[in-house]
Amino acid sequence: MVKILFVCHGNICRSPMAEFAMKDMVSKKGLSKQFEINSAATSTEEIGNPVYPPAREELLKHGISCEGKTARRMTKGDYDYYDYIIGMDRWNIRNVEKIVGSDKDSKISLLLSYAGLERDISDPWFTGNFGATWNDVVKGCTGL
Repeated sequence: MVKILFVCHGNICRSPMAEFAMKDMVSKKGLSKQFEINSAATSTEEIGNPVYPPAREELLKHGISCEGKTARRMTKGDYDYYDYIIGMDRWNIRNVEKIVGSDKDSKISLLLSYAGLERDISDPWFTGNFGATWNDVVKGCTGL
């Protein structure tokens, strides 16, 4: 089983969008039993909160529900558990490294690197552009 953890700052916008987009992609290919996909935050600000309404609405536009998802903070133990720890931006990557220490097994990566792009996925909390974030998330997940 391949275990993937998507990570962003608060776990209420980008990382849950990636989590549920990826779950949808593997489900449509009949591969759900081969993957465990989750998401987490690097901060404690949103712990226990549901997916941010505009992010939830963007997922629903694409026929994807994130019902029941609440934000959780990444732990050091997640490094040992997951095969891939994928950040939405370079700041997330730095914060993941602060949580887990060194990336001795080369598990930490930037989502858009899987699409051949070495850039961050903009945080729609600040930009308000959830559609652009969705498009970037899909590019990264498709490449992955």
